[in-house]
Amino acid sequence: MKRLFALLALLILGLGVGAGAAYAAVMLLGPPPSAKEKEAANSAFVPTGTVLSPLVTKDGRLAGYVSFEIQLEVPSDKAEFVAARMPLLLHGINLRTFRSPLASGPDGMLPNVEQFRKVVMEAAPEAFGAGVVRHAAITQANPA
Repeated sequence: MKRLFALLALLILGLGVGAGAAYAAVMLLGPPPSAKEKEAANSAFVPTGTVLSPLVTKDGRLAGYVSFEIQLEVPSDKAEFVAARMPLLLHGINLRTFRSPLASGPDGMLPNVEQFRKVVMEAAPEAFGAGVVRHAAITQANPA
C-alpha cells in the first residue's frame, strides 16, 4: 500500500514538473509562427505613387477627382518585378475607375476607399499575374 502511494505521488510530481517545463519553454520561446506570420515576414510593400482617379457617382456622373497613395504587399522576391511593371497596374486601374462608382457622401465628394481597393485588387492580377499582390493598403486619399 505504501508503495502504491509512492508511485502515485511520483507520477503526479512528474506530471507537474513536465507541465511546468512545457509552460516555461512556451513562455521563453513563444508559440511557433503561423503560416500567416511566416508569409508576413516574407513580405515587402511597394508604393504605387500618386494615383489620380475620377469620383463617379452611382448614376455615372462625374463628381470630381481624388488622388490616392497605395502600398502593395507582395513577396519580397517579387518587389522589383512589381515596381518595374507598375505602369501596367496604373493602366488597369484607369480602365476600371470610370466604370466604378467611387463617389460617396451627400455631395459625392468623398471617395469610397474600399471600392477603390477592390479596383486595385482586380487590376493587380492583370499586371503582375495571379497571387503576386497579397493586399493593397490605401495610405492616403485626397480630393483633387
